[in-house]
Amino acid sequence: MIWEDVLAKFKELFGDEGEIGVYFAPGRVNMIGEHTDYNGGHVFPCALTIGTYGVARKREDKKLRFYSLNFDQLGVLESSVEGLKPEKEADWTNYPKGVMWAFGEKGMKVEQGMDLVLYGNIPNGSGLSSSASVEVLTGFILRDMFGFDVTNQDIALIGQFSENKFNGVNCGIMDQFAIAMGKAGHAIFLDTATLKYEYAPIKLENAKIVISCSNKKRGLGDSKYNERRSECESALAQISEVIGINALGDLNEAEFEQYKSAIKDPVCEQRAKHAVYENQRTIKAVEALKNNDVKLFGELMNASHVSLRDDYEVTGIELDTLVEEAWKVEGVIGSRMTGAGFGGCTVSIVKDEAVDTFIEKVGTAYKEKIGYAADFYVVEIGDGPVKLA
Repeated sequence: MIWEDVLAKFKELFGDEGEIGVYFAPGRVNMIGEHTDYNGGHVFPCALTIGTYGVARKREDKKLRFYSLNFDQLGVLESSVEGLKPEKEADWTNYPKGVMWAFGEKGMKVEQGMDLVLYGNIPNGSGLSSSASVEVLTGFILRDMFGFDVTNQDIALIGQFSENKFNGVNCGIMDQFAIAMGKAGHAIFLDTATLKYEYAPIKLENAKIVISCSNKKRGLGDSKYNERRSECESALAQISEVIGINALGDLNEAEFEQYKSAIKDPVCEQRAKHAVYENQRTIKAVEALKNNDVKLFGELMNASHVSLRDDYEVTGIELDTLVEEAWKVEGVIGSRMTGAGFGGCTVSIVKDEAVDTFIEKVGTAYKEKIGYAADFYVVEIGDGPVKLA
């Protein structure tokens, strides 16, 4: 399914008159730096060549008509640009509507409706940021249609604002930023505290990035995501009383060990330990890539998973099985869970000659242990959002 099919569906549903635009925004995978983005730390995500396709046309009235090929059983969903408000029990349209609402909150009111057809080839609930992809895509479409004066970085921030305030998920900036600012062949080394970033080339000679999707669905808002965030906030409040910091990402490992006794709750201390150590791992991992030390990068990925499993407790049997089975396969350089956790995906760096063996062995072991199959994607690193036609 490519954009021509989405365009054909749009014309079938909504007719072919007027100015119709075709757009794409990628999904993303985070190579290392998990649950650091709301702790003022560093992340290292990259945009993918899979993502969300959108076909859109501005209307003269206030009506919104939405259709998703991924949720075709829901049919065409209608609403209005007037009185947009968060609806807990609503459907996928909360993501584009949230972005329209957020533009209005930032002084750029969307005065006219639109017809929009979407198709995503990111697995839903996989942790590859299908929601952020839709948000960035919507912002990109709004800029193109209405001429709003915003940069791609602004679109990322508006997308995050809409997810926080409209959809009630306390996500950090990483997903939207990685998607809006993607660059083929590069990951983005982003300091989430300052939004200072640099592109780092991912040179994996004779190796591929393989994403393993657990097919365990998770919803961000109702997962323990917000709970982990508040545990980190409690830890920060206590530790900052003894050392003047603004975020857990301000600490290195030695400083954390020196002052961690200020955190009274042992669980909050564990969460903070992950945030501090993971941030330092991410800094070391980017340095390793600059030195062409892919082996060290892989070791840091493995250590990241262990910390997410033991200190942050966000992995679960599905992700642990995928990673532990990956570690057994010769030719796997590194493997870890990616995304918020509690389901979703793992990301592995696998030598070219081992990719088929990896998929077969990990897939078989996973199905035997979990009872249903995982899906595997050998992915490329792509660019940010684009207008296709």
